[in-house]
Amino acid sequence: QVQLVESGGGLVQAGGSLRLSCAASGRSFSSYAMGWFRQAPGKEREFVADISRSGGITNYRDSVKGRFTISRDNAKNTVYLQMNSLKPEDTAVYYCAASTGYGSRSYAAAYAYWGQGTQVTVSS
Repeated sequence: QVQLVESGGGLVQAGGSLRLSCAASGRSFSSYAMGWFRQAPGKEREFVADISRSGGITNYRDSVKGRFTISRDNAKNTVYLQMNSLKPEDTAVYYCAASTGYGSRSYAAAYAYWGQGTQVTVSS
């Protein structure tokens, strides 16, 4: 089992940047693929990005490609989401999640463990 704690959210103006962090504790961090999801008020939770166990493979939803970067540091048991050129439509609670599975991880059911979320608000 792994426990996940997100940090780094906040209020930022459109065009600005934030870096989210997700610290993991418990079982070996490098045995999990990791993902970031977000949920805006009144909307379903949606996939943002994921990263393989080694960090060598990443995937992004189309709307964040070229603006967001997912990375991980297995020595620090942490996964990051660098968010640049933020837009008001990026406003949401952002969650990190850990997956023991293989294959596509662009859907919530692929993840067994979730953090509590961190709020990101982008003002226009």
